[in-house]
Amino acid sequence: MDDSALRALRDRIEIEELMHRYARMVDRREWSLMHSVFAPGASIDYVSTGGQAGPYEQVLGWLHRALEPWPLNLHFISNLELRLEGERGHSTCYFHAPMGRLEPDGSHTIITNAGYYEDELVRLEPGWRIARRHCEQTLRIGRLPEGYVIPG
Repeated sequence: MDDSALRALRDRIEIEELMHRYARMVDRREWSLMHSVFAPGASIDYVSTGGQAGPYEQVLGWLHRALEPWPLNLHFISNLELRLEGERGHSTCYFHAPMGRLEPDGSHTIITNAGYYEDELVRLEPGWRIARRHCEQTLRIGRLPEGYVIPG
């Protein structure tokens, strides 16, 4: 295997780990990981989910508030496609994200969001990071509880 093939393989593995680190950060609310996921000055667009768009730190603050009523989260990332050119790249991957909460009667309310992420990537000294993320929610399974409003 030549050096360029090895480099491409290492890049792919590192970017897969980046996507999994993002999922773990969100599911476990490990917001201290955000700088190991996003590049300085990065932006996120969660408008299709009823959320916000803007600088990643601000939007992750919104995401933290939006997920507070949903303590049970599992993000699954799949179907990763990469197009890399030197120190920059683009990725598309699917997400499937069940969210749940315990109700006073002991039952669970569960909804599942699914769709895809379109990302612009950049290789920095510490490794690959997301420079711009656009989330396109294409499916919601289940209903939000009556009267529930996604926090602003």
